[in-house]
Amino acid sequence: MRWMFRRLAGRCLSLGLVLGLIACCHRDEVKPGPTAAAGPTKPSFTIFALAEVRGQIGPCGCTSDPLGDISRTAQLVADAEKAGGPVFVVDAGSLLYSQSPVPAHLVAQEDLKADLLASIYKKQLAVTAVGLGPADIAMGATKVRFPRVESNVTGEYPTKPALIATAADQKIGVFGVIAEDAFVVPISDPVAAGKKAVKDLRERGAQVVVALLQASTKKEAITLAKSIGGIDLAIAGLGQNAPEPDAIEIEPTRLDNGWLVIPGNRGQIVSRIDVYERAGATSPLVDAIGPAAATAKIAQLDKELAARDAELARFAADKSADQAFVAAKQKERADVAAQRAQLVKQPLVVPAAGSYFTLDQVRISKGLACSITAQDEVTAFYAAAGAANVKAAEGKAPEPAAKGKPSYVGSASCGDCHDAAEKYWTKTVHAQAWKTLVDRGQQFDYDCIGCHVTGWQQPGGSNLAHNDTLRDVQCETCHGPASIHVAKGGQEKPLAIVLDPPENLCAGQCHTHEHSDTFQHDAYLRDIVGPGHGEKRRAKLGDGPTGASLRKAALDKAGKSLGANCTR
Repeated sequence: MRWMFRRLAGRCLSLGLVLGLIACCHRDEVKPGPTAAAGPTKPSFTIFALAEVRGQIGPCGCTSDPLGDISRTAQLVADAEKAGGPVFVVDAGSLLYSQSPVPAHLVAQEDLKADLLASIYKKQLAVTAVGLGPADIAMGATKVRFPRVESNVTGEYPTKPALIATAADQKIGVFGVIAEDAFVVPISDPVAAGKKAVKDLRERGAQVVVALLQASTKKEAITLAKSIGGIDLAIAGLGQNAPEPDAIEIEPTRLDNGWLVIPGNRGQIVSRIDVYERAGATSPLVDAIGPAAATAKIAQLDKELAARDAELARFAADKSADQAFVAAKQKERADVAAQRAQLVKQPLVVPAAGSYFTLDQVRISKGLACSITAQDEVTAFYAAAGAANVKAAEGKAPEPAAKGKPSYVGSASCGDCHDAAEKYWTKTVHAQAWKTLVDRGQQFDYDCIGCHVTGWQQPGGSNLAHNDTLRDVQCETCHGPASIHVAKGGQEKPLAIVLDPPENLCAGQCHTHEHSDTFQHDAYLRDIVGPGHGEKRRAKLGDGPTGASLRKAALDKAGKSLGANCTR
């Protein structure tokens, strides 16, 4: 489509309007249509699809809306099975490990976590098929835990061919294929292998063919799926390019006669595909949208309408605006409003003939119920991994500070001279950092401990087995190691500590977006400075939001309560 813009007198189009115009031409624009046709009253079967889990069994609990938890995913699948329809679970690969290669200090923890995931996938999710991805090969071919459904892997990794999964009278064909240059693993021609797998599955009676793709980009996945052909549903893992939740696509991408779906990474968003089969249907599956996708799209359209309304209000105040151009923009706004109204009226758009499906990109959030069995396995893993980590770290003292350089002494030493500051610190959340891990049983989890102790892996600081006096986020986290300062009674020239920590210290260490989604420097600083500890700095900051208020607002929006049977 070629866009034509008229120049407003003396003005340029704002970025917001340009983005709005681009959004208006979305490929799956919903247009007013007839009343929905009659279709099956419930799905013929349901597919849950994952990809790029990368060893995540549960999210960091520090964010306001933590996503991705294997016990909640297990319960989601169990609930669908209880509803009565056949359920198939597939994973496009990159399941087992969080890092590749696995660092030496993480080997025990990662090994136990991979065992846990393999166990839950087999015993509770009863997974139909799992592909091979880059996060599966971090510890070699003997550590992929079980054969992967792959059609073009030629090396030593254990694989099995395309398969037919049967439930009730449904036959689902599944195969996996890895694109060229997706990651370093020996493969044959992916297109030839894929074509052969599709032909085999159709000849064996597969009603729907599902492809588990590994590619480096979405574009590459689309090209591969189209080149193979005959695929009804393609599930793609994209390695490090797998989307974060905010970038997830709520609608499937159209292939020639099929559809591409991309789940969220680290198990944060699981794709639920409900398929409605009509007897004798031979035409390609149709995307019927459905209530979940319609709700998500309505939310997107609401944002677009708000942006267009704001832009039109500015045009109304601009006497020099080209009125014909403004009228065109008003019509575009009306078209978007019509799309929204149609989705509200008819969220499920059932085709007059043929089979169809709906896609729900399910956020695995804390409000979902937990599988007690899976949660108990996770709890046992934390205990076992912690014990293994401590044992492996025994006798390995932190690297000592270099001669003439300070080491870490702990806040108890600081309190000898800075009693008021220490007392103020004890009332802050920093003083409870270690307890939050103990409450979750993760105090010896390498994924967490570094931000809950002081001087982590620093010369003269703490490590996993040596941190008794450095637990919590203490004075030296911000002011630096203080042994010289303490030894000289604060009389050293120049001072051996940092009085005014740099602004990027917090965000650069622990308050990253992934672990602290509401972080704003000045707001959070208001919570940790005050009487006896930076009182002048607190006065200079003045009134304004605090970290506590920002977090409360985010928690209120996300919901504070945990799902049924959940302990974390």
